[in-house]
Amino acid sequence: MQGIREAGFTHCTPIQAQTLPITLKDRDVAGQAQTGTGKTAAFLIATFSKLVGNEPAHPCKKGWIAPRALIIAPTRELARQIEIDALMLGKHCGLKIVCIYGGMDYEKQKQQIAGGVDVLIVTPGRLIDYYKQKLFSLKSVEVLVIDEADRMFDMGFIADIRYILRNTTAYNQRLSMLYSATLNHRVMELCYEHLNDPVPIKIDPEKKVVDEVKQWLYHVGSHEKFNLLLGLLKQEEGDKIMIFVNTKWEAEKLELKLNYNEYPSGVLSGDLPQRKRISMLDKFATGELPILIATDVASRGLHIDNVTHVINYDLPQDAEDYIHRIGRTARAGAKGDAISLACEDYALHLERIEEALKTQIPVEWPEDDMFIEPKEGTPQAPPRRRTRGPREGGGRPRSSGGPSGKSSGSRSRSRSSGSSGPKSSSRRPRRKPKKTAS
Repeated sequence: MQGIREAGFTHCTPIQAQTLPITLKDRDVAGQAQTGTGKTAAFLIATFSKLVGNEPAHPCKKGWIAPRALIIAPTRELARQIEIDALMLGKHCGLKIVCIYGGMDYEKQKQQIAGGVDVLIVTPGRLIDYYKQKLFSLKSVEVLVIDEADRMFDMGFIADIRYILRNTTAYNQRLSMLYSATLNHRVMELCYEHLNDPVPIKIDPEKKVVDEVKQWLYHVGSHEKFNLLLGLLKQEEGDKIMIFVNTKWEAEKLELKLNYNEYPSGVLSGDLPQRKRISMLDKFATGELPILIATDVASRGLHIDNVTHVINYDLPQDAEDYIHRIGRTARAGAKGDAISLACEDYALHLERIEEALKTQIPVEWPEDDMFIEPKEGTPQAPPRRRTRGPREGGGRPRSSGGPSGKSSGSRSRSRSSGSSGPKSSSRRPRRKPKKTAS
């Protein structure tokens, strides 16, 4: 309760109000609610309440590392966000909280586990890796949480999840909580297979987006999208703006153009090293970086306070991604704006998005003065990165056939020099096969 008060929580959101009375009585739940409605706090409060002041229900062998609570998330960003909330809410609980996921120092995370852990927050891949090395046991788990279960299916993690669940304590010897954006057939099948008669809780299942998000859409040609984006940035003047695109290449191009036009921005994409991801998110969260350009790696699980605007520079191909993108704003009761630009490249996806929303996104027509010309000399594409360099140890680099000096090799030079003359002059005559004794 001290942690809850220090976090500034004064009343329950609907998902918290309906699940906590159940989980605090040690009954399993399967919860569905819109993004940004407090699901993380709901399962963390239940977890800490179960563990605080109680002796381990399943004591393990002396010397074994055995977490008492296991929280599984599909992405690194979501796992890290759960860790931040857990450290805040569980600050005074005397429990050791450890978060492990890919992309970070492998040995350092092993040492963190070796130092003991009560609450283990994980992504599936790294968990199974360490588990198979027998770094810890899962036979003392008293609380199991699966967050964003539908995303586990989408990302192909479901076989890993089933493996983990088969190796934890029995379903009737632990408190289990599953949360998902949708409780569809495959998610409920997982519930009935590995949870103990869970109580399904659905908060406004027909409502995909919270009421506090104001949505609207502009139809615009792809050649004018950047001009309209500049007009929107000038008109809206948001404090923290997330801009979503569909590809890493588009994100890098947009970053160059915005920075050149004096709108400081950074990119969050899937292949960004984890330390850079964390640094980028911290700068955005503190307001040092006002604009974050992201691919769908950031559409789920990120909770950043006071994101005033989400702009879909590219309409997503998946309707669920649209719902999760705009869920980055208007969180925890705040208000926010979600603006989408529908160009000829992605407008075909609009029908599926509106079918998922069960409503049409209001369309507005931009005035001429909203199209702002970019600064002269604005870059149109990012510099091409060298994806493969010379081998370590002095090996010969791969030849591209271009004018790269000695690295091109004599073979590529002979081909290029012979291309202008007769073909016969550039080919060596075939050698006659040597006669062998019969």
